[in-house]
Amino acid sequence: MTLTSPARTMNRPRVQRPHSPPDRPRRRFHLAGADLSASVTVFLIALPLSLGIALATGAPLQAGLVAAAVGGIVAGRLGGSPLQVSGPAAGLTVVTAELIQRYGWRTTCAITVLAGLAQLGLSALRVARSALAVSPAIVHGMLAGIGVTIALAQLHVVLGGTPQSSAVDNALGLPAQLAHASGAALAVSALTIALLLLWPRLPGRTGRLLRTAPAALVAVAAATATAALAGLAVPRVDLPSWSSHALPGLPEGPVLGIATGVLTITLVTSVQSLLSAVAVDKLVAKRAAETGGGAAPRSRLDRELAGQGAANMVSGALGGLPVAGVAVRSVANVSAGAVSRNSSILHGVWVVLAALFAVPVLDLIPLPALAALVMVVGIQMVSITHIRTVTRHREVLVYAVTLAGVVFVGILEGVALGIAVAVAVALHRLARTRITHEERDGCHVVRIRGQLTFLAVPRLSRALHQIPAGADAVVELDGSFMDHAAYEALHDWQASHLAHGGTVETTGPGGGRIADTGSHGARSGAEDGSGGSAGAHTCCRPWTPWRNHQCLEQRPAGAEGAEDGEEPGAGTTGHRLASGIGAFQRDTAPLVRDELARLAREGQRPSQLFLTCADSRLVTSMITSSGPGDLFTVRNVGNLVPLPGEESGDDSVAAAIEYAVEVLRVESITVCGHSGCGAMQALLSSGPDDPPSPLRRWLRHGLPSLERMASRRHAWARISGRLPADAVEQLCLTNVVQQLEHLRAYESVARRIAEGTLTLHGMYFHVGEAQAYLLAGTDEVHSYDDVFNHVPPAAGGTAAGAWTRPAARAS
Repeated sequence: MTLTSPARTMNRPRVQRPHSPPDRPRRRFHLAGADLSASVTVFLIALPLSLGIALATGAPLQAGLVAAAVGGIVAGRLGGSPLQVSGPAAGLTVVTAELIQRYGWRTTCAITVLAGLAQLGLSALRVARSALAVSPAIVHGMLAGIGVTIALAQLHVVLGGTPQSSAVDNALGLPAQLAHASGAALAVSALTIALLLLWPRLPGRTGRLLRTAPAALVAVAAATATAALAGLAVPRVDLPSWSSHALPGLPEGPVLGIATGVLTITLVTSVQSLLSAVAVDKLVAKRAAETGGGAAPRSRLDRELAGQGAANMVSGALGGLPVAGVAVRSVANVSAGAVSRNSSILHGVWVVLAALFAVPVLDLIPLPALAALVMVVGIQMVSITHIRTVTRHREVLVYAVTLAGVVFVGILEGVALGIAVAVAVALHRLARTRITHEERDGCHVVRIRGQLTFLAVPRLSRALHQIPAGADAVVELDGSFMDHAAYEALHDWQASHLAHGGTVETTGPGGGRIADTGSHGARSGAEDGSGGSAGAHTCCRPWTPWRNHQCLEQRPAGAEGAEDGEEPGAGTTGHRLASGIGAFQRDTAPLVRDELARLAREGQRPSQLFLTCADSRLVTSMITSSGPGDLFTVRNVGNLVPLPGEESGDDSVAAAIEYAVEVLRVESITVCGHSGCGAMQALLSSGPDDPPSPLRRWLRHGLPSLERMASRRHAWARISGRLPADAVEQLCLTNVVQQLEHLRAYESVARRIAEGTLTLHGMYFHVGEAQAYLLAGTDEVHSYDDVFNHVPPAAGGTAAGAWTRPAARAS
């Protein structure tokens, strides 16, 4: 058999056989049933909330419906977050109410248009990601302050009164309002609040069925029905004719004040929309992980900012409230199973239909019910979860100052105060360093907690010079940064202390020894802010090749062997091996000793058999992020699996498979090939006249892969949507697929697969790209797609996409 012929024939199919089917005409519009049902759910939530927010701002009630419709249709169609729902947001209530009170409704509409134009400009500058750099404590504090302001204002309406112009006035006016509370308004509001809080907690199967109706809709509908049947004298929604709907006019007022209003609307709508888009991405990823379905594309934040800007321009031009991405409606959209932006667009269509044809029904809604709804939303904006988070991260001061500033001064002023406090806290943490000195059993210990900068050098010097000359000393560094001044002070003291006969050991937070501060590794660590940690220097990492280590002791060429009585140059490899073992015993062994002791007592229980090539560039523990006891590894030239019972077979591989499957009871087997495999190159270049050798005899187990590649009965392997770069890569990919077929020929493997207790996976590692690819379709019983998909960096330990589970098992 001529082994070179497949390499020549493999070029023909590339021309004759298409890589993919011809493009089909795309349908212009496709509506999924999940989008239709989700749009109805979101509409039922958005309708009462839109009216309530318009009531809270003092704008015409139609303005809330206009903003809801425009947010759904315009932002839904043009935005970059497919599953986010936009509309009038509670976070904009305070600033909009202030603008209406100061400049009037028509000028506020014009400000909304200008804010939308500003958002389009920011989108063109691609600064959307920069908005996420704001401290979460500031954002949460801003939203909490807005929530407190909303709740205080709407509490007056709940009691049957009228809110004041500021949160302070509303708080001071509460005692008088309580004394003159309206019983009818209070009854309607109490019923609304009770249903809002209790409806999501209905127990049992019946409760689960009832909970499919949104709590906001149920609460407002029940309050409306009760007020109508009981004949309660409460103010109700009064939607005037659309013919008299107020549209924007030219801005009237001081230029600085209008510019401040535009800036405030732009800031709040942009930050809220972008944060909501990021939160929606997390919800969609979580839903995909739980259901096993495909995830929607991640949000394109600059496009989302442009979509919000377009929506604000249209909403303001049509006499609507400012528009932003709304978390409540977006969460409901994802939870209801929406799969595309059609859900948001349809919800906007339903709002338009309701505004045109359901006005008589909307006019029955009591205003106290809407006020109670918005008040509950405002209270929920003060999230206990957010408070716990900022407390855990020691940013509660930033949160509290921002909240107080928004409530007592204003949104822009509150955010500015929060930023100032956040900067002050960061500087304080950077400058705060705790340095202590103690003596234990004759050894002097200097413990340094925090960042070691020039500001701490005087205290560091005082502590170090308390150590007597010639004494044993330990310096414990517990921080992530050391600047040059601190490094110089520590290095100079160490050199002086060693010169006077003392000893110095530098340790990290876990007690692990750090390379001497005078060494190359320590100097580099100090310069890059790592404090001289051996783990921080690239040449000291465990996976760095010996030949790239520059921090080892430099000796003249051949000196290592000569010192041990060997020929010059003969001991270089031995020295490197001994140095590596010594580094393991010194740095790594103390960290893994307990785990290895446990494995020694309990025995190995790996969950996976990992069969890969003996190539030295494949470090299995590194590319799979595995540790002791995780993988039962078999390595050979070409990651080959000889067929069972084959003449001149290899019992070592068969024995390893039998032991892993029958004794260790592994749950999966992964065959991993790699780019530039020398065995595959040898297969392609071999001929019938090549002299026999152990390597040639072994490579005969790869001939089925060569035949599979040349066969027209099998699909061509593809790698992440492209054809292989050359014949060698094509054979490397095909070989993984063929060896998986060989595995199925083993009786023990076939039996475990039939029982459903064993799965097979294919993997390809591109050495030059440091990129792993997983074979699609390896969970099927006898079918492979011959398509290798790349594995992206994991977020939170889980790769995104439909092949996350195979990735987790293979690793």
